[in-house]
Amino acid sequence: MDRLLDEPAVQRLSSLYGREVVRVQARAELDLLRRALEAEPGVDLQAEIRDLPERLSRSLVDRLGSSLRRVLNATGIFLHTNLGRSPLPRAVTDLLPELTDAYCDLEYDLASGRRGRRSTRASGLLAAASGAAAGLVVNNNAAAVFLVLSALARGRDVIISRGELVEIGGSFRIPDILETAGARLVEVGTTNRTRVADYERAIGPETALLLKVHPSNYRISGFVEEATAAQLARLGRQRGVPLLVDEGSGLLRPHRAPQLRDHASFQELVAQGCDLVCGSGDKLLGGPQSGLLVGRADLVERCARHPLYRVLRPDRVVFAALEAVLGLHATGERLPLDRMWPESDRPDGRRLESVAAALGAEIVQADAFLGGGAAPEEPIPGRALALPDDDGLLRRLRVGEPPVVGYLREGRLILDLRTVDPIDDTTLIAAVRAARR
Repeated sequence: MDRLLDEPAVQRLSSLYGREVVRVQARAELDLLRRALEAEPGVDLQAEIRDLPERLSRSLVDRLGSSLRRVLNATGIFLHTNLGRSPLPRAVTDLLPELTDAYCDLEYDLASGRRGRRSTRASGLLAAASGAAAGLVVNNNAAAVFLVLSALARGRDVIISRGELVEIGGSFRIPDILETAGARLVEVGTTNRTRVADYERAIGPETALLLKVHPSNYRISGFVEEATAAQLARLGRQRGVPLLVDEGSGLLRPHRAPQLRDHASFQELVAQGCDLVCGSGDKLLGGPQSGLLVGRADLVERCARHPLYRVLRPDRVVFAALEAVLGLHATGERLPLDRMWPESDRPDGRRLESVAAALGAEIVQADAFLGGGAAPEEPIPGRALALPDDDGLLRRLRVGEPPVVGYLREGRLILDLRTVDPIDDTTLIAAVRAARR
């Protein structure tokens, strides 16, 4: 037991899970080995002992889960939900240690010496970037929708098109969120066609909100019609009913990419008269996981004063990262997502040729996608690397160090460098070579 616990690989496990947890699992592995030797005396004991650290690692991962690991995303999906969505800029991650390994003025006004509000700076930057009167930050977009419904519509009616009763990632459904928030769902129109008149007929004394939701990962095409945010905003003003638009992806300002030409930004929705707009911070904004809410100052303040806000507000790490990202947006600095687009000024051709030559890979045409529910049917044309998937190369790369995630197409492994930071090219080459060996 002592020899096993002193193995470097096992000591690394102790630093992750704790020495006593590792000791208990090691005792179980040794008991299994003893029983195996009794059943088959001819087993190679030395080989089994050499395998013990790896078996111990696998059993701990199966029982307790593995720790987060840095992954090279070579899928060509810019906002890969399973891989953490948008990577943070290094200028932001470099800033975080000094705000997280000591105290900071999260809720303290240094000038007056009194308690402050943790969201003041982030909310101000968010409002300024979107053109709204006020802003608020919670821990994700579903939380933003939930908070608005709870604060403004509990026990009252919320009108939404049948075509927008979507299910978002993790099986969270808009009707369920409304029900849990205590609001009454009023469906109007049909799955494929909903007009402003449908909303107008449904408005009554108990109507608290009009709700418009971005369709996320699906599209209805053909014989379709929908009421625009601008039309609903006008209707809401006429009837005295606020409009909440769930934009979904955190696009602050209009984007020049053709894939986003039909995606209304926060800035556009606010300019169209929408009373409240919410979206995700870790998608097109390029920040940490958070929910962004902007709009009329009185409505935002009601949400901020609701008891649920304390439950849903982020911690200082999120605020520190979000403030820094919003600051980069304000100054026009480039974020990691910006370098992925085809019109970026990176010498992609030379880079692809260099990595392809190092790996003996072929350069092929390949489409990338935004991901994260944004523009699901809008491919981003480009080129990627193709390798034979010899003996399960795709899987060996996934379980290597560092893990590399690509995808298969027509029996070949595709590695898209658009979602790989150029500084990781050398690491990617080494990982592929090791996996092929």
